[in-house]
Amino acid sequence: MTDTAATDTAQLVQSLLARVQLLEDKIAVQEIVTAYGPAVDAGDAAAVGELWTEDAVYDVDMRTMNGREEIMEMVRTRPHQDYIHEGCGHLLDPVHIRVEGDTAVATCHSQLLRHDENGFRVWRVTANRFELVKNDGRWRIRRRTARVLDGRDEARELLARAGR
Repeated sequence: MTDTAATDTAQLVQSLLARVQLLEDKIAVQEIVTAYGPAVDAGDAAAVGELWTEDAVYDVDMRTMNGREEIMEMVRTRPHQDYIHEGCGHLLDPVHIRVEGDTAVATCHSQLLRHDENGFRVWRVTANRFELVKNDGRWRIRRRTARVLDGRDEARELLARAGR
């Protein structure tokens, strides 16, 4: 094998390794983001907590939760427990993911469906931006910003930042 062929092969291997790593990171980010709905609907505060960094921020237009413990407390208390016992589902659409090294941004819509006497109804449709970090080989949510899509500019601007 010539030096040129060896160099070409080494470059190809490095390129393939980088592409595989990117795919693995995107899948891991998608798994973290999409695990939120089932965990929160099950009322599993511990599973929800595992998705977030210790110092995470969950900024919803209604309130801001600071730290993993506050996020877990939201799952354990009212009104969230009321939603679960009345019937609800947190649904996320396909997630747009951008990975840069050990950080990632995931953007998507979410819907909160709630059950009432007439069946299920869409209670909220929200724009979401997840900022994630990879520590010790594991992805976690560092910040989630969620804004209801009620015509205000803030939600549209959040979605417009997808991929940036």
